[in-house]
Amino acid sequence: MASHLNLPTTTFCILLTVIISLCFATESNEERTSELLSLQSRSNSGIIRLNDQSLARYITSVKTPRPYSLLIFFDASQLHDKTELRLTELHKEFSLLSSSFITNNKNHSSISKLFFCDIEFRESQLSFSQFGVNALPHIRIVGPTHGFKDSESMDQSDYSRLAESMAEFVESKTKLSVGPIHRPPILSTNKIIILVLGFLIWFSFFVKKLLTGQTLLHDPRVWLAGSVFVYFFSVSGAMHNIIRKMPMFLADRNDPSKLVFFYQGSGMQLGAEGFTVGFLYTLVGLLLAFTTHGLVKIKSVTVQRVVMIFALLVCFLAVKQVVYLNNWKTGYGIHGYWPSSWN
Repeated sequence: MASHLNLPTTTFCILLTVIISLCFATESNEERTSELLSLQSRSNSGIIRLNDQSLARYITSVKTPRPYSLLIFFDASQLHDKTELRLTELHKEFSLLSSSFITNNKNHSSISKLFFCDIEFRESQLSFSQFGVNALPHIRIVGPTHGFKDSESMDQSDYSRLAESMAEFVESKTKLSVGPIHRPPILSTNKIIILVLGFLIWFSFFVKKLLTGQTLLHDPRVWLAGSVFVYFFSVSGAMHNIIRKMPMFLADRNDPSKLVFFYQGSGMQLGAEGFTVGFLYTLVGLLLAFTTHGLVKIKSVTVQRVVMIFALLVCFLAVKQVVYLNNWKTGYGIHGYWPSSWN
């Protein structure tokens, strides 16, 4: 998941840090806190973009303990195209965390004790080196008494639950309450209004067709198709395949180039087996339904007899095939009952 970055030399980093720290040594903690609050208010999500100079200003040039903590998201725009890193997604979740914290603590003193920041690799290679960050994604918290080296990073395993995991990390390290994460609704207000208006217009036409009997619910062919589908779904074991997540077929162990559609053994049923038997059952059911409901309407007795014989023959072969597959798969023999006098 991590991607490595090239960082500047350590000697240069230390020298530049000392110079920047001396430049900002005369300012007070109150002034820096006010500046951070001002920068926070200018951002839509409350995230403050920092660079090498500003990080040194708010960390190394301040006499510890500082009255605030910094939660820093390390970003690199050149790695956004690597989807496995999920940098864009994680940054959005970091923005949700920041805005939720500000919303939940707007009238509380905690608002000035924690600031959410991000730094970009091209702008802040020195800071990446000082923090020892050479792989992304990376989130680090700099507490009131922390410097670059002793700040604490978020474990890679904690990114799975996104903003919620980040909130737990913040609360465990700062003892501040983040509060609930305020995620934006899936549909905006304008989209909801358009959908409601569209539904009302469609519903008015639907009621009119319903009263005049012109809907699909009044079409017997729809009910017939639905009944056949339910019957096939029931006898094919489709629900078993869905629950057990059974594959349609397997590769032959002896010859991987061949596929196995029927597995011998009662302990497992492949999807192809269920669909095959379901098709045979459905065929028998449709033929029986046709002979009992459709064939009786034909006036020609000859046609009735021919169709009846054909239907019975197909049904016999289909049932025989199902019985054969069951015997082959389970090893148990199923045979018809014959009177003892016939033996």
